[in-house]
Amino acid sequence: MNDKRKTKPSGELRQSQVLTTFGPGSMVDLPKRSVVIAGLTYWKGDRLLVREDRLRYKVAKSLGLPNPQDIELRTPPQQSSDPQASVSGIDAFVFPTWFLVQIDRTFDNGKPYRTRPLVSWSTVKAATNGLVKFDGDKAPVVPVRFVQACTNGHLSDIDWYTFVHRDSQSTCRGQLWLDEGGSGNDFEQIFVRCSDANCRKRRPLSEAKLKDSKVLGKCQGHRPWLGSKGKETFCLGHNINSLGEIVETEEYNRLLVRSASNAYFTQILSVVSLPDQDAELKQAIDRFYTGELDSAEDLDEIQKSLHKKARYASLVRFGADAVWAEIQRRKSGSIAPDKSIKQVELEALLACPPELGKEAPPTDKPFQGYTRQPDKLDPKWRSTIDRIVLVHRLREVSALIGFTRFEAAMPNIEGEIDDLAINLRRASLDFEPNWVPAIENLGEGVFISLKLEAIGQWLDRPGVKAQSQRLEQGFYKWLDSRGIPRDKTKFPGAAYIMLHSLSHLLITAVSLDCGYASSAIRERIYAFDDIGYGILLHTGTSGSEGTLGGLVEVGRRIEHHLGKALEYGRLCSNDPVCAQHKPSDEQEDRLLHGAACHGCLLIAETSCERRNELLDRALVVSTVERFGAEFFPDALQ
Repeated sequence: MNDKRKTKPSGELRQSQVLTTFGPGSMVDLPKRSVVIAGLTYWKGDRLLVREDRLRYKVAKSLGLPNPQDIELRTPPQQSSDPQASVSGIDAFVFPTWFLVQIDRTFDNGKPYRTRPLVSWSTVKAATNGLVKFDGDKAPVVPVRFVQACTNGHLSDIDWYTFVHRDSQSTCRGQLWLDEGGSGNDFEQIFVRCSDANCRKRRPLSEAKLKDSKVLGKCQGHRPWLGSKGKETFCLGHNINSLGEIVETEEYNRLLVRSASNAYFTQILSVVSLPDQDAELKQAIDRFYTGELDSAEDLDEIQKSLHKKARYASLVRFGADAVWAEIQRRKSGSIAPDKSIKQVELEALLACPPELGKEAPPTDKPFQGYTRQPDKLDPKWRSTIDRIVLVHRLREVSALIGFTRFEAAMPNIEGEIDDLAINLRRASLDFEPNWVPAIENLGEGVFISLKLEAIGQWLDRPGVKAQSQRLEQGFYKWLDSRGIPRDKTKFPGAAYIMLHSLSHLLITAVSLDCGYASSAIRERIYAFDDIGYGILLHTGTSGSEGTLGGLVEVGRRIEHHLGKALEYGRLCSNDPVCAQHKPSDEQEDRLLHGAACHGCLLIAETSCERRNELLDRALVVSTVERFGAEFFPDALQ
């Protein structure tokens, strides 16, 4: 063991990147290769258990597992400092397996094209020092940019011989070339060519980009991130027939640029850890549960173990009855499933005790929040703001449950994954995963609760109803454009869109005034007619920006930042075009937007819980169009 040298990794990723960007099934460019990140079976090393019962229950529910005990939350592999420890890391498979030889050639077909030969992985693998010998010269290779995938997440190389010859039975195996005209970014100017003297076939790649194109053939269910045994025996898509019924049909491959932004969308569930009366007991049991206490059969066995085994000393003070009750609860998987993720969080935030002073809270609790004294709030804001909660300590746990391609499946307004698109399925992280990757971030935040009665009165105003109707029309046109039955989901409502838009304006105001990077602040929007309405801004990165107390101080001066936010929302650099946008206008293809664009409301997608959709600043403040739908009067700006 001491004489063996550890293999140097081909690349390095942060643990958070494994969840958000480069999880199983994603394609990553390395200096000399492109690879696909392997499934969970190929993750090696210590994976620490992450304890969060609410998230574990929601993950099991999303994956269709009957018992939360069937799944665990664990961190990605940890780097070990022990030189004797086995290698830890994540495997990756070479993909795509077709390459372009970097030689300078020109093909003239009435106009000059830059042309490069296509070679397979077997040729590259046999090359010396990565230099492929071609026509007597040695040259480096680069992975081909184009692959094929389907809406079920399957991924494979394009069958270039079938494509160029337009025949899957063709036996011609002449040298293939990729001809590129202009800058190489126009599909109309990219051709695949066979140079065999008896063939000379040439086909434009743009044919594979046509709507409902079937030129790439039926999907064969390939899952290269799961290795050679990852292929599925079937691949069916969901479509709607002329009667409006959902039917299963054979799924065809689509052209995909491997580095494109639509090549990989993670599906992540996250929760904010909340106060737990039995947290100490659970933490103590965590140390001995797996492999020891989980095999206990009755209370008598627990009583004997607590008295006989010295290592259980930390459990004695809780008593055998409490320990056995917790063991039974874990085995049964009961976690009060009747409330949504956000509903539990909102109730906890609204129940935070009043702040007595500016003293720092205890550091041994994952969640600690205090409500600002009501009399310290600026009087002009008291008609709209119910309370301000300063969250000194906050623990967010996020888990990766799958991924999609071509389109993202956004979480619903209750914070749970909602697979809206009919012809879109979540791809699996492994064959039959018994754990999912999870990370936890410690940080801080500020919670703003708006008054229920103020929002109720605002929703009854004619201008708000009219603008809400416009947004609703755009929402349902968006559903129709994607073949999603209208009864599969409901319009989130004007209150949610107003809160979401206000949150984006506030993130911008805080980042400009306080020096935070806008991507370092994340949002959670709460919109419940019976409980309350609110916005939680919290630090969303694992770096030092998450623990310096900055957002708590923002909460102490929230009136100033809210005023700035409303000022930014009133006038956009793209007005009047931005303010005049109609959500139902199909020509602009912004069906989920009101007055919203990159000049006013759109922020980093990692900070937004809805991928920059469902936004309209006309619901927050008056714009140049003056719809009369604003929640905040001009006097507050």
